[in-house]
Amino acid sequence: MRLLVVDAFDSFVYILRQYLLSVGVEPVVMRSNELRPQVVRQRIRPDAMLLGPGPGHPADSGHVELVDAFAGRLPILGVCLGHQAIAVAHGARVEPAEHLMHGKTSRIEHDGRGVFAGMPDRFAATRYHSLVAVEETLPDCLEVSARAVDDGYVMGLRHRELPLESVQFHPESVRTEGGLRLVANFVGEHRWSRAGRSPREKSARARPA
Repeated sequence: MRLLVVDAFDSFVYILRQYLLSVGVEPVVMRSNELRPQVVRQRIRPDAMLLGPGPGHPADSGHVELVDAFAGRLPILGVCLGHQAIAVAHGARVEPAEHLMHGKTSRIEHDGRGVFAGMPDRFAATRYHSLVAVEETLPDCLEVSARAVDDGYVMGLRHRELPLESVQFHPESVRTEGGLRLVANFVGEHRWSRAGRSPREKSARARPA
């Protein structure tokens, strides 16, 4: 599996790279300012994409353009800034949080599906962000998959039909419980198909009526 990791100028991305290597993925790390959809299609040709963390507003990162181009074509996991970019790409607002969460830990409650399959109930996760996706502005196609117990902010999003998920916290932080499991869940869910369909789903499509 060839997975493109989009680095938005954040040192944490190389820990994510190590996580991916440990679960048998070939990560290709490229800076967001070097990427355009045409470069991804013609030169990199990944099987999946991880939109990494970074500073600034998601609309200025290049991530939104990649979501617009590849949502539904490639499985995508957004982390922190990547999470916010997925929200913005689908028309939601991202606004300053009431308080900064840089290096602070919160308990995360989740729905136990997708990247959260098998994760501990109310696990601890480290947050590095000052912006949050405004839940009231999320479209129907995005469901909230996780929240912070302490402040109720959206900590996870999942598209209802496409292989597209995101987390606001940092799974690669040493103080995040089960972060490697979360990354492995994304890889395991989508390793077998560029379109994000499971072998069972593909078999069902192939069977005659």
